[in-house]
Amino acid sequence: MAAQPRSGNEDHNVQIVLNGFDTLFNKRDYAAAERYWSPRYIQHSAHIPPGREGLFGMIKIMPETLRYQNHLAAATGGFVILHGRFSGFGPVAWVVADIVRMEDGVPAEHWDVIQDEAKREQSRSGLPMFGDSFPA
Repeated sequence: MAAQPRSGNEDHNVQIVLNGFDTLFNKRDYAAAERYWSPRYIQHSAHIPPGREGLFGMIKIMPETLRYQNHLAAATGGFVILHGRFSGFGPVAWVVADIVRMEDGVPAEHWDVIQDEAKREQSRSGLPMFGDSFPA
């Protein structure tokens, strides 16, 4: 089955979420990041304290080496789904599926599914979990 084209609004939502992730996780620009998250932000992640303040506070205590890389992004209706990698915070990177519900043009609610990234010798499929290569 062929992929259905996204609407202009869905493309816009994807770009908002990607810009927000880059602004917060990579650039650490907290003032600018406030534009990308609702003040009423709802957080469902087991790893992140509640609300926008919980998310920002967690990032503030993470190492400066923390990085987010996106591999895939999809949108349907008011939801954006990202497949990405968080690295630079510990011995193993996380490969994450982030699900974001948009409201009034910004992320309003978030869920995630997180896995430690497998190295080549750990992959039973023989394929990397993120991108085209295994982590070093």
